[in-house]
Amino acid sequence: MAAQKINEAHEHMAKADKCLKTSLTKWKPDFDSAASEYAKAAVCFKNAKQFDQAKDAYLKEAEYHTENKTLFHAAKAIEQAGMMMKEQKKMPEAIQLIEKACMMYMENGTPDTAAMALDRAGKLIEPLNLDKAVDLYQKAAGVFENEDRLRQAAELLGKASRLLVRVRRLDDAAVAIQKEKNMYKEIENYPMCFKKTTAQVLVHLHRADYVAADKCVRESYSLPGYSGSEDSVAMETLLQGYDEQDEDQVYRICNSPLLKYMDNDVSLPLLEPARQYLFNLIKKKWVYSVGQQVTGPWEM
Repeated sequence: MAAQKINEAHEHMAKADKCLKTSLTKWKPDFDSAASEYAKAAVCFKNAKQFDQAKDAYLKEAEYHTENKTLFHAAKAIEQAGMMMKEQKKMPEAIQLIEKACMMYMENGTPDTAAMALDRAGKLIEPLNLDKAVDLYQKAAGVFENEDRLRQAAELLGKASRLLVRVRRLDDAAVAIQKEKNMYKEIENYPMCFKKTTAQVLVHLHRADYVAADKCVRESYSLPGYSGSEDSVAMETLLQGYDEQDEDQVYRICNSPLLKYMDNDVSLPLLEPARQYLFNLIKKKWVYSVGQQVTGPWEM
């Protein structure tokens, strides 16, 4: 079966070469037909699990679509070439091709397609390189933001902020969460604003910045429905516990359902330091993250 598909692929490539030839009666190469034949060849190679040859065929397809000034189809072919690299576990090369495709989508005037491709690329690289995934999610969010699609932009920023917490880039996480919160406020999704305020407080306290955490809560009082809500009461109580060094109060809030069942990528790396905060003030011990692998100790 594989041998048959490989033979079919070579037949399509031979047809593509014929499409590119010129003669006295054919003055211009038929780039459109050549691209179509290379697309068929790529599928045959893919079905035969010859992913490197499939990648080359997709890139040839993209080349001839570019010659034919059909950039959207060229970008699609380049993105498919990237997926062939993914099949070979060559993730950096895959991401490089997908990013190139995204640039072409933008040039072609299809930013939504570019943003979705960046999102897919982020998911691909996330298990291997969290920092690169953050970069891709933020780029995708930026594209959606430019198109005034704030809900999609906020969701992608949420992915980025969760990863920033996981890799301990807390200053960057604080900025990302604030931007995400502003977007939810603009589209009047106030319950999400409440959740983002809670995330902000945890991040700022983990940064040992009580003032910033308190400011986030105070600023959120302007949000309709926040004052007196479960979120605001919990954060007020948590901040009071920190300020008064009330171990029981901090522990009670950190173990409340509101925090225990929030997004684990935010809560798990931050809640245990919150629980241990008062002990550390007294005992000066190293604190380790809950449920996360770390390379060495870090200090609150």
